[in-house]
Amino acid sequence: MRVYIVNPSHFSFGTGFITPRWLYVLAASTPAKWGDPVLSDEGLEPFDVEQLEKGDVIGIGLHTGNALVGYELGLRARERGAWVVYGGSHPTLYPEEAHERGGAHAVVKGDGDVAWGEAIEDCANGGPKRIYDGGHVDGGKFQPARWDLLPREKYAWASVQTVRGCPKHCSFCSVWRTDGQEPRQRRVDPVIGEIVELRRMGFRFIALADDNFYPVTLDDLRMADRRADKTRFNELKALRDERFELMEQMSKLPDDLVFFTQITMEAAEDPEFLLAMKKAHIMGALVGVEAVTPEGLKDVYKDFNLVGEELVDRLRLFKKNGVHILGSFIFGLPSDRPSTFFATADLAKRADIAFAQFVTLTPFPGTLDFEKWEREKGDDMPTVDGIPWSRHWLIPQAKRPKLLTPHPVMSPEEIRKGTDEVWENFYSVRASWKRSDVVKSLRSRLIFVLASKAILHGFGKTGLSTDSARADRASKWAGLGFSLLQKLMAAKPMPDLQVPTA
Repeated sequence: MRVYIVNPSHFSFGTGFITPRWLYVLAASTPAKWGDPVLSDEGLEPFDVEQLEKGDVIGIGLHTGNALVGYELGLRARERGAWVVYGGSHPTLYPEEAHERGGAHAVVKGDGDVAWGEAIEDCANGGPKRIYDGGHVDGGKFQPARWDLLPREKYAWASVQTVRGCPKHCSFCSVWRTDGQEPRQRRVDPVIGEIVELRRMGFRFIALADDNFYPVTLDDLRMADRRADKTRFNELKALRDERFELMEQMSKLPDDLVFFTQITMEAAEDPEFLLAMKKAHIMGALVGVEAVTPEGLKDVYKDFNLVGEELVDRLRLFKKNGVHILGSFIFGLPSDRPSTFFATADLAKRADIAFAQFVTLTPFPGTLDFEKWEREKGDDMPTVDGIPWSRHWLIPQAKRPKLLTPHPVMSPEEIRKGTDEVWENFYSVRASWKRSDVVKSLRSRLIFVLASKAILHGFGKTGLSTDSARADRASKWAGLGFSLLQKLMAAKPMPDLQVPTA
């Protein structure tokens, strides 16, 4: 019996931008007696089901976006006689769908750090359970990734996880439901150990693949401190102290390392935290801006963000403190108007953010937006070949609607066109070169412009609002860009690098 773990994808780029860390975590969770699992990232190349033999076990990891292609893979694998096990955020929400649509023998809900190994053993014994509930494992039980199985030359960036869960409850996000609202932080030593291992291999650029690297805000501490019972305050203070301990250890690593993470806007109010990030070589962060108007922020339950000139000033604070922002914006909110596209593009430029992503509103399962959409539409939900739009991930790409929810004043084509124009404008060569002044050398500025173009083609032109022909062309350009970035961003390996002492 052999064990296979596959990351399904609609597009294969040949070279990936960031390592899909979960593949290598599940490799570590695979019982040693079955040997090293065969890992396949279809973002690099399609998985060949012909290599499967009867009795093999294949684990297929799904998020909503790749559910359909993953189900198709599972059905082919089952025809070959393999045991088919699904896991990931989407099967956590819809375990029965994986059985009905994807030929599952078993589904792992929640974290797979422990449950994946149990599922393999049961398959080997001929009797897997229908559903395994992995729950939310404690941070001390997170498995370190098996980076020894990584094809180094296939990725530009590596990835390390330091915390799971997010205390927020944004209406468009399901993370707080699938991963929980209580942050579960890994211990500092294994995180630093993984980073050292990756730098030994020649990775300079590492994404901290966290739901929210800033899980405790100053407001959280102030509110907890008002209570007579200081238990919650002490818990939050301990979480914050652990963040600072981690960043202090990261500051002792080689100076050529560059980290990127994900945080909320409130971090800009915390100069001590931003200073620690800079010292720890965390030079970039994804920040969910989402909307630039008060009405838009109310639409997404994110009224803790600012708008207008206050928002511009807040975003500039990150850059002032050495943290360069990838801003995330949503178009198609009920409060959006034709002028929203220009206002968003203009704000993104004036705020001096380094990168941006512009997505159309898509209600994903597990979110408040999705629940509201299904509840309001009810039996009036449109269908494609009998599949309701609310199950958009089951509709083939070529037939999938460009915009899922009707807008009060704009047509789907207006929103698609407006979104596309903002992408093109923000990532034009001229605009990208101007923003590249965040780095100094000519080589670094050229890498910045190349990365901008790769982001445009890899993420902006392969999304829901893009037709399949344009998406296919974009994936080829993105693959070329990722390949060049991998070569340009690689560093000389440091095989003798030691873990810094505490």
